[in-house]
Amino acid sequence: MKTLYRQFISATVLILFCSIIVGFVLANIIYFSVSKNNIDSQNVEFALEVANGIENMHDSKDSMHAYLSLIGNSGYQIYLISSSGEKYPFGEEFQNLKIPPETVQTIMDGEIYHGMKYAPSSLLMMGHFSNSLENSVGVPVVTQQNQYALFLRPDNKSIFSDIHVVLMSFVVAIAIISLLGVAVMTRKLIRPISSLTEATKAVKNENFNYRLNISRNDEIGQLAENFNLMQQQLAHNDELRKGFVNDVSHDFQSPLMNIQGYSDLLQTDELKKEDRLQYAAIIQRESKRLSNLTKQLLILTSLDQASYSLQRNSVRLDEQLKEIIRKSQWRINERELELSYKLEPVSIQGDAELLMSVWDNLLSNAIKYSELGSIISITCREVHGEIQIIFKDTGIGISNEQLAQIFVRFYRVDTARKKDGTGLGLSIVKKVVELHGGQVNVTSKVGKGSTFVIKLPIRRS
Repeated sequence: MKTLYRQFISATVLILFCSIIVGFVLANIIYFSVSKNNIDSQNVEFALEVANGIENMHDSKDSMHAYLSLIGNSGYQIYLISSSGEKYPFGEEFQNLKIPPETVQTIMDGEIYHGMKYAPSSLLMMGHFSNSLENSVGVPVVTQQNQYALFLRPDNKSIFSDIHVVLMSFVVAIAIISLLGVAVMTRKLIRPISSLTEATKAVKNENFNYRLNISRNDEIGQLAENFNLMQQQLAHNDELRKGFVNDVSHDFQSPLMNIQGYSDLLQTDELKKEDRLQYAAIIQRESKRLSNLTKQLLILTSLDQASYSLQRNSVRLDEQLKEIIRKSQWRINERELELSYKLEPVSIQGDAELLMSVWDNLLSNAIKYSELGSIISITCREVHGEIQIIFKDTGIGISNEQLAQIFVRFYRVDTARKKDGTGLGLSIVKKVVELHGGQVNVTSKVGKGSTFVIKLPIRRS
């Protein structure tokens, strides 16, 4: 596997190499299109001045050689060929003295040789530094005693002057420092990513306590912060999941054990009829409890699915509430409760079945936790562009500590456990109302009763 560190270094080296190639190509284009002609012209001009100086001095071989030696020592390579074939080098020697005789004769005939301009080179721009006789300029020199072909070019020492060495050192230093800087910065960048990798492995193994100590004010810092938040949420979800499994197991186990135990008792031959009827009633009650728990679990599971979509239709909320009241009338009469309601005719676009479960749960709770002779009131009205449904009772009430937990799944206060509740009803209420874009508010006082206020936005077809 290629690590990011190696990839960053490789990418940097590749970019640097490509930059060198592109720079070399551009430099060659500039050299061949502009610089080469200028260099050749400048050297031809200087060579003609040298030739003119020789022709104007006294016809003395020693004086000519002294003059050319002086020029050669000033940073030029000079090669003088006479018509009789004599050859005289001045300054730094040429490494390659190969030159066609025809070229020498052409120069002696009065033409100028542009070797620096037209001489072929396989090294492109680097051919400019070739220390050969062909890579020079040639001019004719005519004295009273002889004719000469004068070849001249700057030596490489003068080309590579001090400033060029400094600039080259500067470029090399920048390249080295850039590579080292990229290596250090890459390692610094990769270190938190490696920590993130270890953290993801820990989360994969259900270790949600692995903390990332990354403090950066950049994208990686934001990623680490979001990862920590995600890890906290996963830990919270894991606790909820385990609690959910424990609660479900407990709520299923208790009625199942009762059903199993009383079923065994019903098989006793000596069992009295009254006991048999009592045991059968207990089995029936526990079966209904299991059925209700299963139904509510299925509803919650469906609502939790991200792909769940409401079956929206026009729903008359006042008619739904009246229907719930009619279905629960026998329970109200059984507990000698007083029920009053004021229901304005209101309609919304919503899921009728889910909304019925909301009213059923709220009214069932109000009946279940109201003492004999208590009062229950239900109000449905439209207020300031929204619908308010209020369930108010004068029952046992809920403490402030318990109010914060009543919408948590399977949460039941001690008094609620005696009422055979599942602890899922209010969770369903909250979920359904929120799916319809509404909210649930509750106020309560112990011994005074509770008030549930449902607010739903109006969605007209």
